[in-house]
Amino acid sequence: MGTIRAIQYLRAAAALAVVVFHAAARTGHHFAIGAAGVDVFFVISGFIMWVISERRPVSPAKFIADRTRRIVPIYWFATAVMVAGALAGIFPNMVLTLDHVLASLFFIPARSPSNGEIWPALVQGWTLNFEMFFYVVFAVALLLPRYWRLPAIAGLFLLLVVAGLEVRFENAVVLTYTRAVILEFVAGMMIGELWLKGRMPPVVAGLSLTAFAFGGFALVNLLYLPFNEWTIGPLAVLLLLGALSLEVGGRVPDLRLPGLLGNASYSIYVWHTFAISVVAKAAAMFDLDPAVSMGAAILSGTLLGIVAYAMLERPLTARGRKLLGGASG
Repeated sequence: MGTIRAIQYLRAAAALAVVVFHAAARTGHHFAIGAAGVDVFFVISGFIMWVISERRPVSPAKFIADRTRRIVPIYWFATAVMVAGALAGIFPNMVLTLDHVLASLFFIPARSPSNGEIWPALVQGWTLNFEMFFYVVFAVALLLPRYWRLPAIAGLFLLLVVAGLEVRFENAVVLTYTRAVILEFVAGMMIGELWLKGRMPPVVAGLSLTAFAFGGFALVNLLYLPFNEWTIGPLAVLLLLGALSLEVGGRVPDLRLPGLLGNASYSIYVWHTFAISVVAKAAAMFDLDPAVSMGAAILSGTLLGIVAYAMLERPLTARGRKLLGGASG
């Protein structure tokens, strides 16, 4: 799939929003809406997978291999660093068990022995549990005729969400995959179908949708409105739809820095908390001004992600491409 600037810039914005969210939380500020970057990522993921499968048909095995090469090496590397840090006493509040570490590495939702939350050893990896679940379901759907794929995935995910609303589950795996957030992938796929058919809204509507989405995010944050997939998910959908409308209308310029941040968005997401933790501890030690510490946390988290992209993600992805003999997704 050729580069869609709107997608790249939204990736960049989503990654930075998550960075700011964590930096704010560690330095005594409020930016809860930054967590909405995850919802934007989920909608984008559904869009990209649908468009890629149409423009570059692949077998289910090839699809999983491509996604594994893209996601797993960096995540395992970062998880290994996290586990090593815990063993070395750098993260004194982190409790390690073999079962939890293995579940983390293989994207199986499990409760953390540190706090009981359904989090992997590398906390932000909880979103990758959803991503990998979506990839597996999508790979199986590739066995179906094209016209059945979207209805089949949408129907399955809707049934899971309904089950989650009707039944109180305690099992971590079932509890995870019956959350309404999985419908964001379906929404992204639907937008992908509209994109392929050339049915994007006109530029004026795109501007309105984008403005409405950002305005909605701002209101949720400023007024402390309910923050969940039911309020944030629709805003993420409108944001992607609006951005793609601007793309079609030729209103998305070629900008170098946002493009770089978009390319590095996965590494930024995976690695930023390490830098933020260091800055937060240094800020407490030297009694730095909260605004200064937050700015330093944001900058260091973003820079670490960019460095990891250049020095780890790109080389590992290239090596994986050679080993698996496939094109990058």
